[in-house]
Amino acid sequence: MKKRTITIYISTLLGISSVLSSCSKDFLERPPLNQISEDTFWKKEADVFQAVNGVYNKLGGDGIIYDDGATDNAHAQYPWESFATEISSGNVTTALTGSWNFEAIRRCNYFLENADKAAEVMDQTLLERYKAEVRFLRAYFYHDLTNKYGAVPLITKVLPLGEENVPRDEKTAIIQFITDELSAVAAILPAEYPGGKSNERGRATKGAAWALLARVQLYEGQWEAAADAAQDVMGLGYSLFKVGAESGDDTKDDYQKWVDFNSAADEQQFRLGLRSYEGLFRQVHEGNSEVILDRQQINQVDANYLNTYLPSGDMGGWSSVTPTQALVDAYASYKTGEPVSPTDPAQRATWYKNNDARFSNEYRNRDPRFYATVLFDGAPWNSFSDGFQFKWTPGASNMSQTGYNFRKLVDPTFFKEPIVDNHANVILLRYAEVLLTYAEAKNESTGPDASVFEALDQIRQRAGMAKVDRSKYGSKELLRSLIRQERRVELALEGQRFMDIRRWDIAPQVMKNIYDVRNTLAQERIWDDKLNLLPVPQREIDLAQGILTQNPGY
Repeated sequence: MKKRTITIYISTLLGISSVLSSCSKDFLERPPLNQISEDTFWKKEADVFQAVNGVYNKLGGDGIIYDDGATDNAHAQYPWESFATEISSGNVTTALTGSWNFEAIRRCNYFLENADKAAEVMDQTLLERYKAEVRFLRAYFYHDLTNKYGAVPLITKVLPLGEENVPRDEKTAIIQFITDELSAVAAILPAEYPGGKSNERGRATKGAAWALLARVQLYEGQWEAAADAAQDVMGLGYSLFKVGAESGDDTKDDYQKWVDFNSAADEQQFRLGLRSYEGLFRQVHEGNSEVILDRQQINQVDANYLNTYLPSGDMGGWSSVTPTQALVDAYASYKTGEPVSPTDPAQRATWYKNNDARFSNEYRNRDPRFYATVLFDGAPWNSFSDGFQFKWTPGASNMSQTGYNFRKLVDPTFFKEPIVDNHANVILLRYAEVLLTYAEAKNESTGPDASVFEALDQIRQRAGMAKVDRSKYGSKELLRSLIRQERRVELALEGQRFMDIRRWDIAPQVMKNIYDVRNTLAQERIWDDKLNLLPVPQREIDLAQGILTQNPGY
């Protein structure tokens, strides 16, 4: 396996504020040399460096797949792995702890309260930049909390013992705090980092601040502001990742069985679209031109476990999160660029049972992103193993309950290496999302124009698809449906669908029972509008002695 340069070294040196109390001058009462003292820390630049990296340690990574498992995109079959199974089934009570956790925010606040203690021993510009990075991260963490719970306590300082019980602030106040913070730090953070200690790629940048700001404003329906923030990112030089050629075992995959190519050029367009899309998530391409923010993983030390969570049992995985038929149905035709009429479930089941060749027709001539995302019966993947074709075995150990597995985010390189764990960085913000944010916000604000179509065309053409038909999607309403479909397939398994179905108010229509390819019930799902927000854990309300209030419906 090729070695790579590690960017941010994630450190847990600072466990929030769990440092030892002040040490005595008495020799016999010196703090242990393997622990950290409040009095001996914050004395040099390296202390601040370690502390800020300790905040980055709280960034989520491979867990984003479970957000999709709580939507119509995917099925999360193991309730002990995450809360996605309970949320998607509608079986949510106040015993659910979910994402109600302020440890990351406390870590941010502790850093910001103490970093200036090192002001005399380090460059002031660097110190201010570190503080801006942590303010960005705090905004990121608060955004995640408000997505799940709406109103939460807005805490911007380390709370002393005895003052932990604070009420929830209005969501509007928290959103204003987030947007103000992101706007402020965008003026401080650099557009990129040159490398070396303190300047590693992977740190928060100006682009990350604007991209997160655009996401926040999009979620809140602040269309003009979201489009403006996205446009700011679009002027920073990011571009969609593309490959110019296939190589290695990828060339062995036979897609002529699945796509009716018009010519050799047509086949090349398809194949390069597929390889470009799947390649941007691979370790060999991490830090590419599309990445705005990613959760850094240390090679051969800090695995992301996606190679375990996503493949099927016979591939060495657990099938923890698997595609639904509804997600499969969302991929348009490669030939026409238009939606595909799904097969009748009963007919699909009959064809599957009888091993009828017509069963496979459903997977023909689809968007290249389908083949890069979903493993279906007969799907080729020589990069995983020579001659591999996916075969679903219902009822076997660690197999999918839907008939499909995810291929996206799985890095096949490691299955042929001595170390099978996936150490690729997990992308949290990327340029394709920014283009989709711009397209949606601009369309909602002023309707279709050339810039909206251009943003969508960049995404579609990178994937090997045709440009948007301007004559067919000339109205705001029609283009809205296309933008939503593009957003779903482009960002599948990246944690965006959870909020999309809520802010678009389509959850009641899409959160339905899911079935496998045999038309057998895989999971019963019940939607209640209270699920637009998760419940504040009852244990937190009890600990707060009633100061915290509950969300409606719980």
